[in-house]
Amino acid sequence: MTLAGLVIGYFVYENFLLKENKTVLESEISRTKDDFNAAAMKLNGDIKNLEDDIKKLNDILDKTKNELATTTAERDSYRSKYAREKKKMDDFGKQIDAIEGKVGTLQKLSETDPELLKKYSKIFFLNENYIPQSFVKIDKNYTFDPKEDCLFDAQIWPFLEDLLMAAEDDEIDLKITSAYRSFGSQANLKSIYKMIYGTGANKFSADQGYSEHQLGTTVDFTTLENNSAFSGFEKTAAYEWLQSHAYKYGFILSYPQGNAYYQYEPWHWRFVGRKLAKSLHKDGENFYDLDQREIDEYLISFYD
Repeated sequence: MTLAGLVIGYFVYENFLLKENKTVLESEISRTKDDFNAAAMKLNGDIKNLEDDIKKLNDILDKTKNELATTTAERDSYRSKYAREKKKMDDFGKQIDAIEGKVGTLQKLSETDPELLKKYSKIFFLNENYIPQSFVKIDKNYTFDPKEDCLFDAQIWPFLEDLLMAAEDDEIDLKITSAYRSFGSQANLKSIYKMIYGTGANKFSADQGYSEHQLGTTVDFTTLENNSAFSGFEKTAAYEWLQSHAYKYGFILSYPQGNAYYQYEPWHWRFVGRKLAKSLHKDGENFYDLDQREIDEYLISFYD
């Protein structure tokens, strides 16, 4: 075969191969287009389904939001109702507490002898039948004459005992010479004083029915060194201690210097309750200078 024939044959063969490759490529391109179109259709379907799902989710979300808003409004409404009802109940509870407090106060007052804070000493009068509800004998260790029985109001004895023990702890020589005196005992004592001092006895001794000693809440103090005499008691360490400490235990000096009832009696101390005693000590006031109505306000706290 000639060279020209070979060249022609080569080009004919190459042309054949090109046509075959073109056919294959066109077939591949066609299949690829079909696959792409199918994938595009599927993707469009998936997108459509996704959009539908999103729409459904948005519908559900909107519904949920609406339900949440409704629930929140109902919750706020219930909270508001609860707050109103709670306030009503709290107010009602306060009213109940106030009522119970008043009832408790009235009961406490009904159980407290109103005579205990009256201003006697020429003002109020105790009749011959008045005696404290119950007595206790003061411990002999605290009385000036152990042979004599000194009686004291049993409910107030713990306060007096605390005072005496505190004085003892501070090494203060404090003894009791007189405590409760009956109407008759006071009458006899006043008669003796009148025989000795005449009308001058009225300056230091109360008539029967006007003595604080009949209450059973009052004591006369002395010291062993001072003996049973009251004169000079104001110069003792015991008196100084009483001035500084007696109010803490509810005791006050009934007749200080310059009082309008009796001569200065530094030995004569009366229990009026801690609250009133502290108030008098703080303000530097005398029990007998207060209005009785003001004093009566402390009756509720007499045993506190």
